[in-house]
Parts: sequence; structure tokens; C-alpha cells
Amino acid sequence: MTAIEIATATTPTVPARPSRRRGLLRQLTDSKKAMTGLMLLALFALLALLAPVLVPGEPSLINSTGSQVPSAAHWLGTTAKGQDVLALTLWGARSSLFVGFTVGLVATAVAIVVGLAAAYFGRTVDDALTLVTNIFLLLPGLPLLIILAAFLPPGTSTVILVLVVTGWAGSARVLRAQAKSIRGKDFVAAAVVTGERPLRIMFREILPNMASVVMTTLLGCVIFGIGAQAGLEFLGLGDSSVVSWGTNLYWASNDGALMTGAWWAFVPSGLCIALVAFALALVNYAVDEITNPRLRNRRARRERRG
Repeated sequence: MTAIEIATATTPTVPARPSRRRGLLRQLTDSKKAMTGLMLLALFALLALLAPVLVPGEPSLINSTGSQVPSAAHWLGTTAKGQDVLALTLWGARSSLFVGFTVGLVATAVAIVVGLAAAYFGRTVDDALTLVTNIFLLLPGLPLLIILAAFLPPGTSTVILVLVVTGWAGSARVLRAQAKSIRGKDFVAAAVVTGERPLRIMFREILPNMASVVMTTLLGCVIFGIGAQAGLEFLGLGDSSVVSWGTNLYWASNDGALMTGAWWAFVPSGLCIALVAFALALVNYAVDEITNPRLRNRRARRERRG
């Protein structure tokens, strides 16, 4: 037997990674639900970016005109302080979308690190991180949000910090379970045997195989961030000087818009929050439909019937 044959016979075979027929992003472009949600999100993002062009000036400037119904001069009417509701809505999109997506990205990043570390290292590290995660899960969410927001200095950074602290634990638990199932695969064991560093194995071997779960987690965290920010600011625990959908609802409530029937003061901001959450839910459902075998089979049966 030659030296080459001996080397070939003694070299361990590295199992191939599981292959995907089509990438997740390519399948999303074929989904009507995903495309509808993405187009809605793109529309809101475009309106938020163009707010200084579409409605220039200071949106929270108080005028003496008082509350006016929607008209040609003010498409969405004015508040009790004479502020243009359309300007408040478009400028509020900038803050609400920024906070929501920032909270989603940061909370998901924290959940990924905690989940991967707990699943990969196991034993003591897993026990410690699981204990911390369970503590945050057991703490009542709304009271914790209120306490943190009440004692920390007001501002956008405080809102982001509070929402990240209270929003990462549930996602970390889901990602840990998924990472733990992938940790036992042959290609991960082969990477450990060949001497790959733990961080490289975690982020180059395990994480790419969790893409669908990570995307679903991200979308859920963004929905949580937008809704929770609006809730905090509606309760008066945010920075009332910042224009956002939540502060618009807060001032509408303070001005008695609901009591006086001035629906145009609070409906636009509330509708925007609902539409953004709806768009994110559509994309989230599309991802679940693509990655969940049961939903994928149901979708295939519907397409065959159609």
C-alpha cells in the first residue's frame, strides 16, 4: 500500500453539512405574505426617511388654531394644541421604527450569544445561563418595565435599554433549545475534533443552521419593541419631548381627544402601530410557513388544489 493510500485510509471523513434546496431569502420572495409585509415595512421606512421633506419644520410646534378636523390644509387634522397630526405621525415613525428595530437587533444578539454559549459549553455554563434566563422570565414584564423606566433618566436610550433588558430572555430560551439539538450533529463533532475554536464553531457551524429561528426571533423582538415603547410612552414613562407614535397617543389622551370625539388625533398613530405589527407578523408567518414542515405541506396542498 502506498503512502497516499495509507493517508487516505487513516484520514477521518468529515460529514457534509445538511444542504438546503433553496435559500430562505429566495423562498421569501416567492411568498405573497412575506412580500406584502416587506412592502408595507418599506413604505413606512420610506415615509419616515422623507418626513423632513414631506412635512418640514418642527412637528411639535404649538399653534393657536386648536383642534381642527381633517381638511385640505391639514390632511389628518390638528391636535388640541394646533399641531399637524400628519407631521406628528410621519416624524413619529422615525423614532418608533428606530427604537423597535434597535431593540429587536440588540435583544436578538443577546439571545443568540446566551443561547449558543449555553448549548455549546453545557454543564456549569449552561446551568448558570439557564438560571439567569429563568429569573428574567419569572419576573413580571410590565411591572419591571414600569419600575426601570420610572427610575432611569428619560430618553430614547433608556427606553431601548429597558426593552432589551426585559425582552431577551424568552428568545434566548428558544435559541438555546435549537442550538442544543444542532450541537449533537456530526459536522459539529467533526469541527470539534479538528480543533476549531469554540467561537468559530458557534458562529460559523451552528448559527447558520439556525437562520430561520433567528429571523423569527428577530421579527418577534421588533414587534415587542414597537408595541412596548408605545405602551411605556402612553403611560407617560418615556420622554414626552420626543415625537413618536407612543407620545402622540399620550398627548392625545392628555388632551381628552377620546372624550371630545377628536378621533383624528389618535387613530393615525394607533393605526400605524397596528399596520407595522401586521406587516412583521406576515413576514414572521411566511418564515414559519417555509421552515415548518407541517405548514409547508399544508401550503403545498393548497397550491395543488388551486
